Amino acid sequence: MSKTTIEKNETFKPSWYTVDADNQIVGRLASKLAMVLMGKHKPVYTPHVDTGDYVIVLNAHLVRFSGRELAHNEHPYLTEKMMKKEYDSYSGFPGGRKVQTGLQVWQRHPEKILHEAVRRMLPKNKLGVKMLKKLKLVCGNEHGYQAQQPVELPGHLLPK
Repeated sequence: MSKTTIEKNETFKPSWYTVDADNQIVGRLASKLAMVLMGKHKPVYTPHVDTGDYVIVLNAHLVRFSGRELAHNEHPYLTEKMMKKEYDSYSGFPGGRKVQTGLQVWQRHPEKILHEAVRRMLPKNKLGVKMLKKLKLVCGNEHGYQAQQPVELPGHLLPK
C-alpha cells in the first residue's frame, strides 16, 4: 500500500537556481519559470503549499518575442510582435486607462516584460503573490545572491 505525503511549510527547504534569459522567447521562458516557482517540477508538489524554488534570471532585459526581427540601436532582439504587444494599466478613475507598447515598457522598465508574463501564469491568489516574490530579475550578468549558492537551472526545465 502506497502512502501519499503532503508537504508542509515548516519542513520544506527551497533551492536557488539561476537562468540566463539572453535571446529566450518571453512566453516559453515564463511558462517554465512559473512551473519552477510553483514547484510542479518536484514529486512533493502540493497545490495549497508553496513548494517552489527561488529563481534568479540574469539578462532579463534581453528577452525577445517571436516574429520578424527589426533593427534597433539599443535592443538587439526587437521584433514586430514586441512593437504590437500592448500593456494596459488602469488608474481606477474614468478615462484612466493607459496603453503602452512592448518597446515603451522595455525602455522604462526592461525587466517588467518577463515579470508580467510570469505573474499572469501563476495562481491568482495570496499563494501566487508569495510565489512571485521568489522570482529575482536582474538586468545584467552579476547578481547579489551569492550567499544563497544558486546553481544553474537543469536543462530539462528550460525551454527548448
